[in-house]
Amino acid sequence: MMSFKRVILYAVGLLFMAFGVAFSVNSNLGVSPVNSLPYVISRITGLDLGNCVIGIFAFYILVQILLLRKKFRPIDLTQLIFSTIFGRFVDVAKKVVGDFAIPTYPGQLVMLAISIVFVAIGVCLYMDVQLVNMPMEGMTHAVNRVFFPDKPFHDIKVIMDCLTVVIGIVLSFVFLGKLDGIREGTVICALLVGKLMKPMQKVLKPAVEKICGIKGSR
Repeated sequence: MMSFKRVILYAVGLLFMAFGVAFSVNSNLGVSPVNSLPYVISRITGLDLGNCVIGIFAFYILVQILLLRKKFRPIDLTQLIFSTIFGRFVDVAKKVVGDFAIPTYPGQLVMLAISIVFVAIGVCLYMDVQLVNMPMEGMTHAVNRVFFPDKPFHDIKVIMDCLTVVIGIVLSFVFLGKLDGIREGTVICALLVGKLMKPMQKVLKPAVEKICGIKGSR
């Protein structure tokens, strides 16, 4: 029963993230950092965003394997399963949100703020149930563990989010000849999601641990 509750909360976290992606796309201020690279790849190849999310996340898992080697747990391969689910959630969220957008620039900022909050809640939820990380956070954790063991996870997440955005920008200019999907909103997300997670976890983590019967914070 406890595992069932963890899986449900994990899925809820992924759903929050997926709607965060949908709101960020509709804000027209740029997609969220975690999806900036899949979005650019989607625009380059013409493939659905969900499929590109799955492909890029599979690459992140490979990076984890190369960095952690023997320390990479076989159970972490299930990240690919959850990546596939998340990719489908993204497609569903985009259909649900549709063309909804708040007009004017302040309205776009509101859409962006909703996206940031949704993504931060989603990451907090699925990490706090202590199953497996999603690939982006798993890769961030691997980089944190191997190269910056004394740095807090939230700080490394900001760095990795910003790095992903930079790669997306370069690919966009090289293959599309312009900046597509990555704007000021993407940068704002990269800087704020990790920071927002810290105060959110103070509220969400105890609640998640109580619901799931998890003893002892990691």
